[in-house]
Amino acid sequence: MLIKRFFDIIVSLIALVMLLPVLLIVILLVRIKLGSPIFFRQVRPGRNGKPFEMIKFRTMLDAHDENGDPLPDPERLTRFGKLLRSTSLDELPELWNVLKGDMSLVGPRPLSILYIPFYTPEEFRRHEVCPGITGLAQVKGRNSLSWEDKFKFDIEYVDNYSLWLDIKILFLTVYKVIRSDGIGQAEARPISFHELRSKKYR
Repeated sequence: MLIKRFFDIIVSLIALVMLLPVLLIVILLVRIKLGSPIFFRQVRPGRNGKPFEMIKFRTMLDAHDENGDPLPDPERLTRFGKLLRSTSLDELPELWNVLKGDMSLVGPRPLSILYIPFYTPEEFRRHEVCPGITGLAQVKGRNSLSWEDKFKFDIEYVDNYSLWLDIKILFLTVYKVIRSDGIGQAEARPISFHELRSKKYR
């Protein structure tokens, strides 16, 4: 894991420097099109389930109904937000999480911390490594995969980690992003996993 951490630091530093103009442009566009705040921050489970604050570019409007409840995601997600998600530009601030050591370039995607009580012991093994900006599940299908398949690929990554596998996944991620493969619905709400787990154990 020491080699993985060294690799993460070097690559994330280089990426942040090279992508600085892109980051500044996106920051400006998010401020103009979506307003403030520019970043979306949320507590997610890291390695061994330890909470950390993940940071992404904001992609949705802060719109509420007459009762003060947030409008459904499809109504708050703008065309600009969809563009950020389809190009994965919204994920770029997570390079800061990688530099801090909260995340890795490659690993299981950090899901909502509300999901933790519904994992089976086998599924929880996805937290044996740091969560990643991209992972095996992302290059195998991303949002088009079922929950079961996502967890299967997460555990497969945990059991078969190597630096070569990380490099392969990073290159495949770039290829997938360019082709917009596996980009369907937005990330599921916590209740979706709750409902899935309830059905599984009825």
